[in-house]
Amino acid sequence: MSKRIFWTAITLTLALAGCKSSKPAAPPSEEKKEQAQTVDKDTLKIADDVAQRLEQFVPTDIDFDEKLVSQKDRKVLVKLVEAARIIDDIYLDQVGPSVRGVRAQLVEQKAPAAALGYFDIMYGPWDRLKNDDPFIGTRPKPPGAGFYPEDMTKQELEEQIKQRPAEAEALKGYFTVIRREEGKLVPVPYAKAYEDRLKRAAALLREAATFATHAPLKAYLEKRAAAFLSNDYYESDMAWMDLGDSSLEIVIGPYEVYEDKLMGYKAAFEAFINLRDPDYSARLQKLARFNEEVEKNLPLDAKYHTKRGTASPISVVIELFTAGDTRAGVQTAAFNLPNDERVRTKKGSKKVMLKNVTEAKFNRVLVPIAKQAIDEKLLERVDFDTYFTEILLHEMAHGMGPGQINVEGRETSVNAELKELYPAIEECKADITGLVNGAFLIKKGALPKEMAERLPATYLAGVFRAVRFGTEEAHGKAVLVAFNYLFRKGAITFDDKTGRFGVTYERFDKVVRELDGELLLLQAKGSYADAKKLIEDYGTVQPQMKQVLGRLTGVPVDIRPRYTIEQKMKAW
Repeated sequence: MSKRIFWTAITLTLALAGCKSSKPAAPPSEEKKEQAQTVDKDTLKIADDVAQRLEQFVPTDIDFDEKLVSQKDRKVLVKLVEAARIIDDIYLDQVGPSVRGVRAQLVEQKAPAAALGYFDIMYGPWDRLKNDDPFIGTRPKPPGAGFYPEDMTKQELEEQIKQRPAEAEALKGYFTVIRREEGKLVPVPYAKAYEDRLKRAAALLREAATFATHAPLKAYLEKRAAAFLSNDYYESDMAWMDLGDSSLEIVIGPYEVYEDKLMGYKAAFEAFINLRDPDYSARLQKLARFNEEVEKNLPLDAKYHTKRGTASPISVVIELFTAGDTRAGVQTAAFNLPNDERVRTKKGSKKVMLKNVTEAKFNRVLVPIAKQAIDEKLLERVDFDTYFTEILLHEMAHGMGPGQINVEGRETSVNAELKELYPAIEECKADITGLVNGAFLIKKGALPKEMAERLPATYLAGVFRAVRFGTEEAHGKAVLVAFNYLFRKGAITFDDKTGRFGVTYERFDKVVRELDGELLLLQAKGSYADAKKLIEDYGTVQPQMKQVLGRLTGVPVDIRPRYTIEQKMKAW
């Protein structure tokens, strides 16, 4: 197996590969000098089981049919992959301080290949499957990752936000890092913090736009290039919603806030480069026609509903390449963007389903888990179409329920009020609202009636896949909360004799709807206290689940993608 390098620092790549470059390495920029801090020798203490940890991720080729890509689009893709590698590089600095220094020292001291491989998967020395515990060294990961000064506390930032209302938006903003200058917390726009690299990425996007034949794609690339320099992503997010029938489905920029576990404010950089599957997209798009009916069916008083745009395009794609936040640890199977509530209010949101990645996960991970974890009678009800539909329902649900809210006369958002708890609560809401919506769509005839039995069974099998991501990771915590709630209420059962979980079908939909009501209401009220209590009450692994998880040690946690486009590009 060839060694995977997940970023583009030339000197590190050469050190690992043991070869010489035909191009001289560029001198390090000031921003990189600041990040390349020295590290303690203790950093090189490597966990004894690092080889076993690496084996949890099964190498999987992510391939595509080159005949589906036009000559013009190939030129676009070459530039986009180059830009995505720069995005990867920026994300490393967002993960935490000294990440580059740790890896450089590993290479210098000829660390085992397994340690380097696992470092690359985790994008750092902290294990995302084990609540960010270090597997190299003993230094804990800062809750604020690389977005804040390491010595800054949550209370300090909140106090500063209160005392400096004119700067509150910048201090809390998605697209600023916080630095300490002369004892003062200072918000620094991403456009300045990562200036050199964003300028290079912007230039590549503009080059890609010159080859693009699809006008909306060209507009998106040009506007996103401008956003990298202006730090204002609104217009390019609006343009992304209008990509329409573009053969290429591209996302590049800062989006998700999962990496910021201190405040849940700061967006991490990522990139998705995808090829659209028009037939499958059209097949699923019909579900979007029910969006308004589905939203009205939610167990939430109408006075709390957020008025959003009604557009809800669904794009099914073949993944070609990813970078940054989405590539760290467990691989994304689908996403719902943009996260900017201003865009959602005007246009809605788009759901993108990564079909080839989802199929790989289903076959390599979910089916083996199901055979170990759930009642044998349920196994025949676990199928790929239902799994793919469940993910779609999850992503559709992200665009539903409260968004912009009013708390004690203040106009605010769910994200701002729930802070670091928001990612887990939002993921839980998406899972459970998706199940509520699935039951509704089955009754409407929009989904096959057979899914009434298949959806709960497939959901149950998926719980164990997600919990293995780490119970402090947003998705893992979310499914744990939902699972324990359903288990305590009798919608999910456990057989002590077989050691397997089952479904009480006559209770399942009722209990799911009850939980959905609680989640939607606490979001509508922006209640941090209620969110915290829900997580405290239901967010721990119970003995029965621990017993099942103990049987899954031989099942991969996830795939480790090997993107064939990297080789194919050489001939383009």
